[in-house]
Amino acid sequence: MDRARATKAWHALAQWFDAGAAPQVTDAASRDRVDWARIVPFVGMHLACLGVIWVGISPIAVGAAFALYALRMFAITGFYHRYFSHRTFKTSRAAQFAFAVLGASAVQRGPIWWAAHHRHHHAHSDRPDDVHSPAQRGFLWSHMGWFLSRGHFAPDLGRVRDLLKFPELRWLDRFDILVPTALAVALLALGRVLDHYWPGLGTSGGQMLVWGFFISTVACYHGTYTINSLCHVWGRRRYDTGDESRNNWLLALVTLGEGWHNNHHRYPMSTRQGFYWWEIDITYYLLRALAALGIIWDLKPVPREIRDTHTAVAR
Repeated sequence: MDRARATKAWHALAQWFDAGAAPQVTDAASRDRVDWARIVPFVGMHLACLGVIWVGISPIAVGAAFALYALRMFAITGFYHRYFSHRTFKTSRAAQFAFAVLGASAVQRGPIWWAAHHRHHHAHSDRPDDVHSPAQRGFLWSHMGWFLSRGHFAPDLGRVRDLLKFPELRWLDRFDILVPTALAVALLALGRVLDHYWPGLGTSGGQMLVWGFFISTVACYHGTYTINSLCHVWGRRRYDTGDESRNNWLLALVTLGEGWHNNHHRYPMSTRQGFYWWEIDITYYLLRALAALGIIWDLKPVPREIRDTHTAVAR
């Protein structure tokens, strides 16, 4: 019995460092149960934000938090979502990996895991097989309960065969904890350097770690999660997409353009999600800048006949 418990504990611990160690859960009775052993780091990320009580605040630390929120949110929206999940533009293999690493620093697993779950969502949006639909399971489940459960963490790799052919992406996906750990260590070291050589700045290693990593990451978590939850509940519907996706201008600002979610479900293949000029889509503007530099190319537009055919009562 002791050996069995030790083995179980080891497998639970291994999941913190190796996403490939997550078991496939087929027992219907336990699929929706929270996997407490695996989510300890997730809970710890939130609790670590309370460290601000002890480390305090400085303009540089807060600036780092905002900058890293924006940079990593762009990596999630522009590359994890619009590139890896929907292939709405093309890029080189080197740039693909570079932005995958940047996306991994947001602590939202690897690009293969993320894209597999997102493609599954589009295949079953707001229907019983959609594991993060507020229409099916409620708001809290759609926001984060689904990936904290035992049975919905492992992705359907059959949906991402185009990504599996890249060994560097498979490696990054399996050991996705390495990049955020390196970022956290780098921020701590940077803060200590600033404190040692420029003490007048009032910035410490603890501040850079808490603000630049923990607070920034948790904000990026919940900004991203709102698209699964709030954007299927709150906003206006321009198109009848067969689901409850909605456009929400406020969430579009928070997530750099992802809040135009009803637009996105109308035509997921478009690089641009703010279909009209007044729909602010910061991710798209940044992708256009990368295209001008030759880093990405072949951005896919939304056809005018699809964009201008409004089929739902706005509400």
